[in-house]
Amino acid sequence: MFDTHTDAGQEVEHGTLFAYLLGFVLSLLLTGVAYVVVTKQLLSGGSLMITLGLLALTQAVIQLLLFLHLGSEPKPHWNGMVLLFMAAVLATIVSGSLWIMYDLDHRVMMMSVRP
Repeated sequence: MFDTHTDAGQEVEHGTLFAYLLGFVLSLLLTGVAYVVVTKQLLSGGSLMITLGLLALTQAVIQLLLFLHLGSEPKPHWNGMVLLFMAAVLATIVSGSLWIMYDLDHRVMMMSVRP
């Protein structure tokens, strides 16, 4: 049903219905676990952040493999390179934004302390 079709002379492989359903159920399960951990306050502080980060990373890997079929193409190294570049850009943006916000907070607090 979802197997293959030809696109400009190349055969393109799509996932199976089972793979899509498995990815959907696993994504719902991981989202539900994160929701319960936060709403029931099962963890707090650093352990909560680490747990949520690991759940998010696990869900991202599941979605990359089951929905976007990363690694199942004839030349998967290009998609991996694009993924690594995207992660580097995202890390740069997030760390730069946090650095700017920390610096602005420090400068504003220093101005409010002065007489």
